[in-house]
Amino acid sequence: MISSQTLQNVLDGLKGLVGRDFSILGRDGKVVASTQSKLLHTRIFAVEEFVQSVAVTQTVKGQQYFKVFDNGVAEYVVSVRGEDEDAYGIGKLVAFQIEGLIAAYKERFSRGNFIKNLLLDNLLLVDVYARAKKLSIELSMRRVVYLIEVGGGDENEMAAKIKENFVAKGKDFVAILDRTHIILVKELRKWEEITEIENYANILATELAKDLENPLRIGIGTVVYELPFVSRSYKEAKMALEAGEIFESDQNVLNYETLGLLRLIYQLPRSLCKMFVTEIFGDVTADDFDEEDLAAVDKFFENNLNVSETARQLFIHRNTLAYRLDKLQKMTGLDLRSFDDAIIFKLTLMVGKYLIYKDSHNIA
Repeated sequence: MISSQTLQNVLDGLKGLVGRDFSILGRDGKVVASTQSKLLHTRIFAVEEFVQSVAVTQTVKGQQYFKVFDNGVAEYVVSVRGEDEDAYGIGKLVAFQIEGLIAAYKERFSRGNFIKNLLLDNLLLVDVYARAKKLSIELSMRRVVYLIEVGGGDENEMAAKIKENFVAKGKDFVAILDRTHIILVKELRKWEEITEIENYANILATELAKDLENPLRIGIGTVVYELPFVSRSYKEAKMALEAGEIFESDQNVLNYETLGLLRLIYQLPRSLCKMFVTEIFGDVTADDFDEEDLAAVDKFFENNLNVSETARQLFIHRNTLAYRLDKLQKMTGLDLRSFDDAIIFKLTLMVGKYLIYKDSHNIA
């Protein structure tokens, strides 16, 4: 249904062109938009009978009425003051304008609804091709899905802002998935690769987060070349957001393509993860590790296992860092100065973090 404000804007614009007053009434005879504000929300009972009749136009007491059809059904009635031919012609023109507006709104809704159902795998493949053709959506095109977590903002306002400022009309699609997520399916030019795709997401996140109290996060799927595969890109964007919540909580843009090892861990079954952690750490749990020791290890990894550089950046003596590494070796049996042991330690910590996340969210 078209909003009353949109109908009002149309009437105000038309009055400026032809100098006539118009009103638009619903099927129940209630005025929903008018260039005469005193008529708003009043009711003309004769219109109800007119809507049920076979007549397309009607003149009553110097007022001409014109039905506005949607698929053969009278959806609105346009009224114009005057019985002259000019009033008749103008009334027909306004009715035609409103019918075109209804068609445009339905197409816009249908396209957005189609994309949403496509991403959620609610359509058969044969239906995808048939409906895409009907809606004039190109099948073969480079596209990528951005899944936007709105961070507590109004999803309708956010979607409207994205449509107005960040999409190419007729090419990109925006749909509200739920109260916290918005889907953006973006058409890509031939030269746009990972860097440009991520830059776009960073700009989008920065601009959209300006009016939000909570952080905004964006997950990015991989590029697909056929319309039916955008559902895969959506699932990847969703996984990127979920994996990022576990392993990269300080990042607001997560790209599935660059998650690497995190992507692998996220898809491992719980039983295998638990067995792996137990084999490596034994009875040692995440709570047994000192936070300062783990922070030192993170810095140690950042510096490619360089003890001197790590100690310098942490403003501690080499022996202090060596003591912490020895302490962890006694707990786990892994010497983090060895590349192989360091990799195993880091991987086990990540898997352990993943298990904690699953337990806290009751995920099997």
